[in-house]
Amino acid sequence: MLLENRIWMAKGEESCYLLLNQANRHGIIAGASGTGKTVTLKVMAEGFSQAGVPVFMADVKGDVVGMAQEGAMSDGLAKRLPFFGIEPDEFTFRSNPVRVWDMLGDAGIPVRVTISDMGPTLLARLLGLTEVQEGVLNIVFHVADDQGMLLIDLKDLRAMLSFVADNAKAIESSYGRVSSASVGAIQRKLLTLKDQGGDVFFGEPNLDLSDWFDCASDGRGFINILNASRLINQPQVYAMFLLWMLSQLFETLPEVGDPDKPRFVFFFDEAHLLFDGMPKVLVDKIVQVVKLVRSKGVGVYFITQSPSDIPNEVLAQLSNRVQHGLRAYTPAEQKAVRAAAASFRARPGFDAAAALQELGTGEALVSFLDENGTPSIVERARVLPPQCLMAAPSPETLERVYTEQRDLMDAYGEVVDRESAYEIIEEQREASAEEARLAAERAAFEKEKAEWEKQRALEEQRAAKEAEREAARQAKEEERLRIAEEKEAERKRIAAEKEAERLRIAAEKEAERQRIAAEKEAEKQRIAAEKEAAKKQAEMSKLVSRFTGNIVGALGRQAGSAITRGLFGTKR
Repeated sequence: MLLENRIWMAKGEESCYLLLNQANRHGIIAGASGTGKTVTLKVMAEGFSQAGVPVFMADVKGDVVGMAQEGAMSDGLAKRLPFFGIEPDEFTFRSNPVRVWDMLGDAGIPVRVTISDMGPTLLARLLGLTEVQEGVLNIVFHVADDQGMLLIDLKDLRAMLSFVADNAKAIESSYGRVSSASVGAIQRKLLTLKDQGGDVFFGEPNLDLSDWFDCASDGRGFINILNASRLINQPQVYAMFLLWMLSQLFETLPEVGDPDKPRFVFFFDEAHLLFDGMPKVLVDKIVQVVKLVRSKGVGVYFITQSPSDIPNEVLAQLSNRVQHGLRAYTPAEQKAVRAAAASFRARPGFDAAAALQELGTGEALVSFLDENGTPSIVERARVLPPQCLMAAPSPETLERVYTEQRDLMDAYGEVVDRESAYEIIEEQREASAEEARLAAERAAFEKEKAEWEKQRALEEQRAAKEAEREAARQAKEEERLRIAEEKEAERKRIAAEKEAERLRIAAEKEAERQRIAAEKEAEKQRIAAEKEAAKKQAEMSKLVSRFTGNIVGALGRQAGSAITRGLFGTKR
């Protein structure tokens, strides 16, 4: 509850006020579960809001967003209010201007940060990289800058890691050696980060922190609530974002010295998640930021169960303290109680360690800085109730909040995936793959061409041989035909000669036969003639004989023979 320039937080023997001009000296709200830390957080946050100071806080259990809804009177609250000098009918309930943000794609305005904005150092520490691995990550960022490749989301960083690994030999002389084992280790840790929601958190549009510095139309500062009900199960992403935001506030805000009120208040719930396993160099960085961000007008308040969750170097910077009850069942817990009690400015006769174990719900040991910046004496006090709803809001209230922040939903809701390292490397890979494909196709074509030419040469050789064989065959066939023709001609010649010879012989035989026949006929005719002549001769003889008779004698017969031989040409 804001009263002039101070927030009325609690009341013990005296009222406890958080002075606005001392609020950027940071603070802590601690206590065991169920002791009232969330109520204290709401009272403090709505006081800052009423003073026109925007705040940021995480909602782990889903009830902090109830600040968007006005509270309601209850029997318990009616009995509690008179302790603060407030009658129930005088207490004013009111809602607060709230904006709900989200990092994992759930309900709320999307919160995204680019890999480049996170930077290699913070990213390496939060990934738990070794010194060698961090060196490789630095090389990756330098190569990306020199190559003009934006690192926006996880796929950009993973693609860039692969690019650097693939080109390790080429970049070694300019940037240093890149171990494939280190690249593999970083890739595995990025996979874990991706599983925790890093693929949703890293990206664009990038969060503009100036949107968290807005005030509502009535002058109250917006209460920016990060939906962390699921995020709290991904502590690496949660701690990464909060540490980045703290660093960004330090790096971007101008110096304002000691203002009348903070420019912005940052509540870091479940603070132990930030420091569990945190390397000393990063703790030193947090200490430096916490020390110096005060001059930027930013107040940082850690909310945790025990002050021992926070390193002493950081704890020493937290001047405004609200310590709820602690449980001490073990020696370690008892030591933590004594340490928490010792952190307060002592009140004579008051046992702070014993009181810490006796505090009921809603009670706390309180110590705020006074006007001179001096811690006030510890006060056992009851924390005021918030004017907003203590529990989770109604669906109607949530719907109203989402409707009122529609302009920011429109600005941050649509993911922007512009050309960055992943797209450039993929294009290069596709180009290389296309070039390799074309080269492979050319090689395959050349191989196929060579094979084809080889086959063609073989075919030509086979064709030539076949032609030679065919020519030889044809020549042989022609020779065979020629020989056959010659043989046939010879056969015919011989046959003709034989036939001619046969015919000659036949002719000769026929001529001989005819000659013989003629001779025989001639002989026959001769014989016949001779016979006829003989017959005629005989007849003549007979005639002669008849005419001459036997008178002539021997001379007559010789004369007759001579006459006969003369007539017939015979010797007779």
